[in-house]
Amino acid sequence: MPDYEAVIGLETHIQLNTVTKIFCSCKADSWFDPPNSNICPVCTGLPGVLPVLNKSVVEKAALLAVAMHAEIQPVSFFDRKNYFYPDLPKGYQISQYDKPLAQDGYLDVPISSLDQDYIRRVHINKLHIEEDAGKTKNENGQRLIDFNRCGVPLVEMVTGPDLRSAEEAAQYIIRLRQLLRWIGVSEADMERAHLRCDANVSIRPRGATYLNPKTEIKNVNSITSVRDSIEKEIDRQKKEVLAGRRIESWTLEWDEEAGILRKMRSKETEADYRYFREPDLLPVYIDEEKRNSIIASLPELPSERRVRFIEQFGLPEYDADIITSDRELSEYFETALVEYKGDSKRVSNWIINDVQRLINERGISAGKLKISPVDLSRIIRLVDTNSINTSTGKLLLEKVEVSGVSPDEIIQSEGLALVSDQAAIKKICLAVLSENPDQVESYKNGKLTLIGWFVGQVMRKSGGKVDPQAAKEILEELLSI
Repeated sequence: MPDYEAVIGLETHIQLNTVTKIFCSCKADSWFDPPNSNICPVCTGLPGVLPVLNKSVVEKAALLAVAMHAEIQPVSFFDRKNYFYPDLPKGYQISQYDKPLAQDGYLDVPISSLDQDYIRRVHINKLHIEEDAGKTKNENGQRLIDFNRCGVPLVEMVTGPDLRSAEEAAQYIIRLRQLLRWIGVSEADMERAHLRCDANVSIRPRGATYLNPKTEIKNVNSITSVRDSIEKEIDRQKKEVLAGRRIESWTLEWDEEAGILRKMRSKETEADYRYFREPDLLPVYIDEEKRNSIIASLPELPSERRVRFIEQFGLPEYDADIITSDRELSEYFETALVEYKGDSKRVSNWIINDVQRLINERGISAGKLKISPVDLSRIIRLVDTNSINTSTGKLLLEKVEVSGVSPDEIIQSEGLALVSDQAAIKKICLAVLSENPDQVESYKNGKLTLIGWFVGQVMRKSGGKVDPQAAKEILEELLSI
């Protein structure tokens, strides 16, 4: 059987997190608003109204362009993209066509597979800004239209045909979502349509350099759907080719619940849209000074920070991947590590295993935690010096988060410090042994594994305030008599 490879390009639509829409003063994010409650004459395209460009849209889109290593154009234009659909009230969409905001960028995507780990460089041909359309839905046999999304600011990025598998496509979306949140231009919540994806898929014999006809999978709205829909389409195209049939350029719809693709319509071409310059908007000018200001505002990117954490702090690659998955979490880690002045792996273990649990349970970001990086480093040091044991440290973490009170104050007020007095520990150990004569006899008869059980009883009797190692040593001494 011939060996085929997939050729995949993605078109992503990113909702920018501006306060207002792109051309009017209506609220941009109206996900929870009643249908058709967040609209005005401008975003619904009533006769006689004029659009006014939102400056923040251009700034956020330009920042994304810099993060994607794209070249910001000194002059870009708006165009009218003409098509007729029920949720497009003007009969056209204001977009950018041949003179977009930015061009020629890329995103490096780390890929891990069974065979090898590698970097897939995904190029973007252009990055442009546009307005969103509304949305439609079927309900009780009726086609309902909600115009709330009309005029919401979007960035569209079109990649080159660089991806070779459904997994690579999914990883690109994961890394893009991370980048959008990191630089603060979008919430990138796929469930709320902040990040949407169209996938262009074709196949060819492995090693070939030409492109075959492609199909387009529209509006895929989750990572799982990106992966599953592309895999289904690759398999379908292989079966079609092996059966001697041609691949036709269809636009497809992914039914997530049924796990199937459906034909929507034949794929449009650029000529179908009859682009022409938008007469009601001026060109967008970005001079050298503004461009340099945008570049200067770009934070250290996640891939750069990951490398730095590995090289500067000696953090293992696995830990660095998790810690730098979120900007606030990586900043939390670095602040805690600087305060701790010790082993980076020690701090990352506490963050990955315990701090992240608090974040997930409360549904908040690292920056919203009551327990500060300084508090965390203090708790780790208290455990390191045997002032408290590990289980008390984890409990202390919870108590600080709930109350906002410092670790030392809680230890003092609740008496959580470890019992370090040898005489006091010996007294507790003697009490445990006297209460469990059968287990003492079994231990002396050779069942030495019971020492762990005895330590547990001492910890229980002391309320977890005894150093387990000290208890073990005293118990072994008493049991040897």
